[in-house]
Amino acid sequence: MIEARGLTKDFVSRKETVHAVRGVDLDVGRGETVAVLGPNGAGKTTTMRMLTTLIAPTAGTARVAGYDVVADPAQVRRRLGYVGQGNGAGHGQRALDELYVQGVTFGLERRAARSRAQELMAGLDLAGKERTKVSELSGGQRRRLDVAMGLMHAPDLLVLDEPSTGLDPHNRANLWEHISALRTEHDITLLLTTHYLDEADTMAARVVIVDDGRIIADDTPEVLKTRHAGDRLIVTTATAEQTARLAARLEARLEAWEGTSGVELTGTTLRAGIVAGSTRVTELVRTADADGIQVTDVQVRRPTLDDVFLALTGRSLREADTATTGEGAAA
Repeated sequence: MIEARGLTKDFVSRKETVHAVRGVDLDVGRGETVAVLGPNGAGKTTTMRMLTTLIAPTAGTARVAGYDVVADPAQVRRRLGYVGQGNGAGHGQRALDELYVQGVTFGLERRAARSRAQELMAGLDLAGKERTKVSELSGGQRRRLDVAMGLMHAPDLLVLDEPSTGLDPHNRANLWEHISALRTEHDITLLLTTHYLDEADTMAARVVIVDDGRIIADDTPEVLKTRHAGDRLIVTTATAEQTARLAARLEARLEAWEGTSGVELTGTTLRAGIVAGSTRVTELVRTADADGIQVTDVQVRRPTLDDVFLALTGRSLREADTATTGEGAAA
């Protein structure tokens, strides 16, 4: 569905060249759901805009649904739906009318456009709001209407740029429930950006992590977490002396347990990064018991995608977002 090679975008700002996207290679197969993660200014939105023909690349090539985004932009647009960060519907218009006009604009016959609009209103839990002005809809309803507009012409590919930003947790969950149902029903390829790591973890089959205009990781969420972060094992014993003894036993096993990181001690608690930590707990407790060490608590914390970003870049994704907010960097 998407094939990009060396995709690059430079901007000139205050007589200086800003390298927003630096030679991105990206493949997305039909039916895949792929999430693109990265801090503000990493190049996510700029990449989306090039793939959706809204801006031309400085260098490189991209094909969407078999068509070149520069040579055949009209063919690309017929085959994709794009939901940007802002609301796309006119606030003074009625919800159903906006969908109807969107369908007619894409060449649907009037009756087909009306039927498709009614179908999407029902599928996105907007039934009963057909004659309601967009300005009178709630934030969650407006966002679902944006998704409906992106789906009016039954695209093969739906591109969602920060679709749930600004929504409360309930509306976020509600939006993704509807998107998931529609994606499954219509076999849509889904490409999305999000600042919510839990969305990428649960919604996407693949996660692409972008930093400084480059792709630095691309795999399933589980593989990324296992390969780059690992589990965090947290063990508490009865005394600091016992914790120190257990740490010595654990450090002796780190070489055999591939993908582990060093042991940290804080009073009666030790922490260590261990691949497949849940499978190591029984062995560790048995070792402690054999040495007369009283284990009072054991926790295995699964890594997050933020842990992956931290391991790859040396900083948290949330910290990177905070650092770049308001600096005017290319999105």
